[in-house]
Amino acid sequence: MPSRDWRIFLQDILESITAIEQRTKGMTFEEFAKNQTTVKAVLYDFIIIGEATINVPKEIQSRYPLISWRLIGGMRNVATHEYFQVNLSRVWATIQEDLSTLVPQLQEVLEREIEAE
Repeated sequence: MPSRDWRIFLQDILESITAIEQRTKGMTFEEFAKNQTTVKAVLYDFIIIGEATINVPKEIQSRYPLISWRLIGGMRNVATHEYFQVNLSRVWATIQEDLSTLVPQLQEVLEREIEAE
């Protein structure tokens, strides 16, 4: 059982998304792929996102099926255990296409769960 409240894990995810967006703002894919410092920092934030996701209780995850909890955790597993298979094009697509939609979804989870208490 995690020693932290699951809401803090959601905050960790939101903070890591913000960090990724700030690090990659104004970059092209080519610039991103050539900058190993940025790539490694972004992958670290994706690991945090995935680890935090894994620690959100299944009960909460099941109430919000539109969030791809399993895929998010899976990306962490690849970055951590199969780092040699990381596809930077897929990472870039996730940054460009998925993170911005995840933020309001996670904010909604926090708001609804606070209201439900």
